[in-house]
Amino acid sequence: MSVVLVTGGAGYVGSHAVKLLVADGYQVVVYDDLSAGHEQAIERIADQYPARSVSFVQGDILDAGALDRAIAASRPEAVMHFAARLLVGESVREPFKYYRTNVGGTLNVLEAMARAAVSRFVFSSTCATFGEPLHETLDEEHPQRPINAYGQTKLAVEHALPHIERAAGIRWTALRYFNAAGADPDGYLGEDHQPEEHLIPRAIAAVHGGERLTVFGEDYPTPDGTCVRDYVHVTDLAEAHVAALRRLDAGEPSRAYNLGSGTGMSVLEVLKAVEKAAGRPVPHDHGPRRPGDPARLVAASDRAARELAWRPRFDLDEIVGTAWRWHATHPDGYATTSDATR
Repeated sequence: MSVVLVTGGAGYVGSHAVKLLVADGYQVVVYDDLSAGHEQAIERIADQYPARSVSFVQGDILDAGALDRAIAASRPEAVMHFAARLLVGESVREPFKYYRTNVGGTLNVLEAMARAAVSRFVFSSTCATFGEPLHETLDEEHPQRPINAYGQTKLAVEHALPHIERAAGIRWTALRYFNAAGADPDGYLGEDHQPEEHLIPRAIAAVHGGERLTVFGEDYPTPDGTCVRDYVHVTDLAEAHVAALRRLDAGEPSRAYNLGSGTGMSVLEVLKAVEKAAGRPVPHDHGPRRPGDPARLVAASDRAARELAWRPRFDLDEIVGTAWRWHATHPDGYATTSDATR
């Protein structure tokens, strides 16, 4: 049985990937400091697959000694790396924190792998490495010119990986995904961020009486004047990570891939999908554009389709529907005590 160490595996996308790895028969060790993740997510995966192997180690990627001990104890064949700081606005205000974690912490992981001769690495990257788009859809060859520290830190790791491969023999896959959204269709896992920055859960919260949503900008050169983004279901993203790992397991060379649906949806179209799921309007106001928000960000994922045999399965209504069901049954996120799935 292959062993995979998953850093940040108690977080949103990481936990969905852990679930698929366990379902596929991998032995999974989750390494997470729980600053943004939830140990309950790993417990739910273990409950769903009681005959499979998943374990949890609480640790920080900035702690090189703890990483060495976790790798020595688990002896993984591969590492899937999600642990990172993710908020664009915060990265602009606090770049030291982002470089320390996203670059320094990732280098700690790679150095620990090199010391233990672990040779396969799947890296959670982002479309934020591209910056302002030059074309309507972004393929892997689009220039990478990040406009914030978050995107720049992820690109710094992408730039380091070929050098590390030559020196330490670590083959890698970098997965640049667009707007992760939705929740586990089985209802076991979902999105629980504090604070919540993503459009769909914020719209759902507004429907449930939370803070009114602000739509930033209504004068973009798009059909309805609001920003257009590419939303991809979190389970689809998790499947791409597992496919990338299998490709490395088969001895294929290192590669970067864009992951998106290839279909752009405006902010107002997303709100209509939430209203359809909720059966009532999303309370919202209109505000000015936010600096640095491109009008349109849509992925071209042809390379992933060809080489990973990956195509997203969930459309916008299904994405919103799974998110709506998760938040309806988990009003306090993972802290919810009455769980209809258990």
